Amino acid sequence: MDIEKIENSFRSTLDKKCSVAKKGMVATAFPDATKVGVEMLKKGGNAIDAACASALALGVCEPQASGIGGQSMAIIHVNGKTLAVDGSSRAPSLAHISFFQKKSLSRLGYKASTVPSTVATLGYLNERYGRLDWSTIVKPSIRIAKRGYRITKLQHELQEKHLENFFKVKSKSGAKYFLKDGEVPYETGDLFVQDDLANTLEQLAAYGFHSFYHGLISTLIDKDMKLNNGFLRKEDLAFIPLPIERKVISRRYRGIRVYTVPPPAAGPTMLLVLMMLSNLPSKFLTRTPKSYHFVSETHRKALLYREQRRFNPRTYHQINEKIHLSRGFAKTLSKSIGDTVDPELPLRDSMDTEDTTHLSVMDKEGNAIGITQSIELVYGSKAAADGLGFLYNNYMSAYEFENPNHPYYLRPNAIPWTSVCPSIVFYNHEPWIVMGTPGSARIFSTLSHFISRIIDHNNSIDKAMEKPRIHCAVDGKISLEADESLVEIIKHLKKMGYKIDIKERYSFFLGAIHAVMKCQTNEGFQGIAEVRRDGTAEGLN
Repeated sequence: MDIEKIENSFRSTLDKKCSVAKKGMVATAFPDATKVGVEMLKKGGNAIDAACASALALGVCEPQASGIGGQSMAIIHVNGKTLAVDGSSRAPSLAHISFFQKKSLSRLGYKASTVPSTVATLGYLNERYGRLDWSTIVKPSIRIAKRGYRITKLQHELQEKHLENFFKVKSKSGAKYFLKDGEVPYETGDLFVQDDLANTLEQLAAYGFHSFYHGLISTLIDKDMKLNNGFLRKEDLAFIPLPIERKVISRRYRGIRVYTVPPPAAGPTMLLVLMMLSNLPSKFLTRTPKSYHFVSETHRKALLYREQRRFNPRTYHQINEKIHLSRGFAKTLSKSIGDTVDPELPLRDSMDTEDTTHLSVMDKEGNAIGITQSIELVYGSKAAADGLGFLYNNYMSAYEFENPNHPYYLRPNAIPWTSVCPSIVFYNHEPWIVMGTPGSARIFSTLSHFISRIIDHNNSIDKAMEKPRIHCAVDGKISLEADESLVEIIKHLKKMGYKIDIKERYSFFLGAIHAVMKCQTNEGFQGIAEVRRDGTAEGLN
């Protein structure tokens, strides 16, 4: 790996998709949220403060992907210590398995929501590791909600695409808050103001994050849920789903250490892919049919291993993590890849359309944080909290409903399974790059690809982000971005038996990297915001 080439070939852009700065950097999926993070750094806040403020702002200006009705996961490096923060939501006590004979109830409407944990997670991070007071963190989000922001082309398209589902919710509460006049998609450039959400955030700013779970907000959620036959109650909220600090997991890739989050997140899957790829020389991982075949089978085997061995770290210890993440195990899986599509892997389809968001922040003191947060599907459950202005999540869809022995079987207070994977790459024992992406089951492949393109091919982070992406599902369906140079490779892969799913160049489907790098060969920071989404990267000079 040529670190000088990686860092010195980076180019900043006028649209702030790629930026440089001297005293800290913020990369998020929306310009207003990025500016909020920089504002916190200017006020003397650290990376944790900036990230928490940006995360709340994303809930206001990127409601299709996250919000205070969802859940958040983080990886942080603060005061020289690296740890994972598991902000899983919880299943409401009334949500019994017998209610979910119809799968749609776990995806749409009030019954689909778990106990939201984002507010508890961000409040905890700010209280434990931040420097600024909570009200300072919340105020910028109130401002954005009151003044409004301009609807983007992506948001307009997503509202069009999911319009029908908004109206499947009997109360049409999501439509009331997030569609124009409650009926049609907002046009690109329309001003979108959220008065009820601003009032909710003012409550949080005035009375602290606990007030979401104990005060007026919880009373209104309880009333709303009872009216609409949902399961969430005051009693569920009163438990306050505070996050759990977990040990990060890490492995080396070509000698460079990668730290990521343990289960219930997908960190082990991403590390397993990297460890399998490390059995090949870097020069093999180029644009050839053989390379695409090997990477595709790597994705399939890693995904299948995860699907077969999901486990809840609170109650299940049936997997020896050291074996799962051992060099020997990765080598055995790599050796099992033949010259053809593995016929022993299942050919069933695995549909997954959730939306999520990720933000990354680093400060001049060496602190780093990546937060991935979600309301699961695009616009969550399509049901909104009446009078409060936020969407309920639909994380009930992330539980097991058939096998009672399954670690994520639906039971009171159970946590859902998740594919998120915020990560930090270290260089010389210091945080070098903090990164993450949305993309559901594609998260591990998007991130492992990104890391490989930097370490194997000496790409700067902006080039690694822009290059076409590939993902292979368990069923052998390869999703890749349209690229004329792949015509012969695609023909070859089809002959081998793969199903090919060609996406448009810069596809929404294949994730959105938001990453920040602290330069090692010179002073300062580099930041990237995904060209496939709406965000920006900005820093403090």
